[in-house]
Amino acid sequence: MKKKMYKTIDLCAGIGGIRRGFELAGCFANVLSAEIDKNACLTYEHLYGDDPMNDITDEGFKKKVENTDYDILLAGFPCQAFSRAGKQEGFADKIRGTLFFDIADIIGRTRPKAFMLENVDNLITHDKGHTFATIIEVLVRDLRYKVIGVTENADGELLYNAKDFVRNSRNFGVPQNRPRVYIMGFDTEYFGNAVNDLPNSLPVKREKPIYTDLNDLLEMNAEDKYFLSSGYVETLERHRARHEGKGNGFGYKIVNLPETEHPVSNAVLATGGSGKERNLVIDPKKGVAGKVLPSKQTPLNDRGIRAMTPREWGKLQGFINYAFIDPETGKDGFSFPENMADGPKYKQFGNAVTIPAVEEMAKFMRECLTSLEGENNA
Repeated sequence: MKKKMYKTIDLCAGIGGIRRGFELAGCFANVLSAEIDKNACLTYEHLYGDDPMNDITDEGFKKKVENTDYDILLAGFPCQAFSRAGKQEGFADKIRGTLFFDIADIIGRTRPKAFMLENVDNLITHDKGHTFATIIEVLVRDLRYKVIGVTENADGELLYNAKDFVRNSRNFGVPQNRPRVYIMGFDTEYFGNAVNDLPNSLPVKREKPIYTDLNDLLEMNAEDKYFLSSGYVETLERHRARHEGKGNGFGYKIVNLPETEHPVSNAVLATGGSGKERNLVIDPKKGVAGKVLPSKQTPLNDRGIRAMTPREWGKLQGFINYAFIDPETGKDGFSFPENMADGPKYKQFGNAVTIPAVEEMAKFMRECLTSLEGENNA
């Protein structure tokens, strides 16, 4: 029996992590993408051969989606505040001007069989929970989708625990503490009451880890340029001392200290600096201490402290050493376009999803669709 394939569209695509996670599930094929960051678009086209340069807020692009035959909408959209408009103005007015409005607009116009949205974990507490509550209301009430994790009581009240939408990358095979929100929905207009028989909880873990811990992932003897200068280490220490004096937990962090059993990294961030400073490592490379580099104002530090490399960030996100490995040759097919600087590489990985986590969500969606399509005789 031929395996049913589902066509996906990839919105707010970044460098295609959500797309790749779904491709790995074996029954999803992408037909349209949208991303506006120039460097991310270069990497996306380099990896997939598709130019994703499209703006989801543009009416011309929305018309393009309307004319595209597809089944599943995927999007990793940014967290934005909504207006406090009264309910009499409708949910559309509350969310207008945000990228979620444009995603909801596209869902409403094109009615995909299912969608998966990904966001930072701050989404559930953003604006005292108002933002997340509005998103759920729009998806369930306005758009009439069954959202996994949401039920309705006899009075028509939507019941859910916002924390149930958060999943952490560290439970999906990679040693990175990265909680993220996943929202998955299925079209009640298309599938009918069969949606009520779906499991009401998303996957919580991956069965087999990819790495034992961070030590299993790090690549020692990194290039000298990743080691911090002695002056910069002193600045970071003063900064942390100031915050600790105020009772704050801010400051740099070394994530692979010898006394740490099974270390994990903190979340890698698109902001670059803070993402790197919270993920420093000890790399006992010989000949580094005191070395003078033209790019550094002071000699390299004598403690072997360095930033993680873009390659290590890529492994933490599942792009490198996992998602693009050819099963026949074992060769890793991930690479950036030639001559791309480290800055954009860090930003793109920091903005990306953790592919192994998305892959588990995709497998779950595949199982749900198999169940629904059977009942729907589609």
